Amino acid sequence: MDQQQEQATSDIRQLNEKIHLESAFIDQLHQEMDKVIVGQKYMVERLLIALLSQGHILLEGVPGLAKTLAINSLSKAINADFNRIQFTPDLLPADLIGTMIYNQPENKFTVRKGPIFANFVLADEINRAPAKVQSALLEAMQERQVTIGDETFDMLKPFLVMATQNPIEQEGTYPLPEAQVDRFMIKAVITYPSQDEERFIMRQNISGDSSQIQPVVEPQRILDAREVVQQVYMDDKIEQYILDIVFATREPQKFNLPDVQNLISFGGSPRASISLAQAAKAFAFIKRRGYVVPEDVRAIAHDVLRHRVGLTYEAEAENIDSDEVINQVLNHVEVP
Repeated sequence: MDQQQEQATSDIRQLNEKIHLESAFIDQLHQEMDKVIVGQKYMVERLLIALLSQGHILLEGVPGLAKTLAINSLSKAINADFNRIQFTPDLLPADLIGTMIYNQPENKFTVRKGPIFANFVLADEINRAPAKVQSALLEAMQERQVTIGDETFDMLKPFLVMATQNPIEQEGTYPLPEAQVDRFMIKAVITYPSQDEERFIMRQNISGDSSQIQPVVEPQRILDAREVVQQVYMDDKIEQYILDIVFATREPQKFNLPDVQNLISFGGSPRASISLAQAAKAFAFIKRRGYVVPEDVRAIAHDVLRHRVGLTYEAEAENIDSDEVINQVLNHVEVP
């Protein structure tokens, strides 16, 4: 048994060294992004977690917080294709995925691909488009392919969708159904920068001193890194911890959370458990570690769960949001 433990310890040490080397490009990406993105470390880190976990990200924040700039800059730093789609009430699925057009000289229909065919896709104000368009986008996200006419096309690799929604403007919007929101691995809530950060932003824009993002990583490096992320070691106790957190959102009474029971209408789906495990591994990789610790799970839990926990009318009446409910769950579930 001692030999087995020694072997396991040796394997984890080797894996840790390998991941420390493989994750070196993360620092290069951060340095490049820092040229143009000021004070949004949290948003950039969540983008990287989604990218390394083969997930997608939903950003919520008021206009002007560099959401578009962030994903555009990341695509330039990775030397990848980027498309921005402004969602509007009159948008059609064909405007997103493409359509068949008649080619008169050849006397046949040919496919014209839509803006969804890029490595990085920004779905700006996704809640402004009707359900058909949202469904077309979410199908491409989930299946990683699009069918136009009788032809099926695979999405580019890597493929990341960053959707944004404006939390303060509800007129003329179509809220995303819970089943569709569940397909986003992460929902990040972006806040205002600090005064010092905003002063720097203001001076940078007034002076016209804008830095150019240079490619520091190739897309293939991201695909290789994804395979390494899957190798990050996760102990059985960490797996159980993730399951306990998710199940506590479904059955609060079994985890001695009677107060929470009246606040939750439905808990996290199995996608929540999968996403939390994948995101925790990616978070450990970004921190240049070959193993997951409970702090990794806690650090990413709000982003993975906040859009997967449904609140009751009682919670809304008391102005309690999903983050507060998740805090209570994290404070009560035993940490390994």
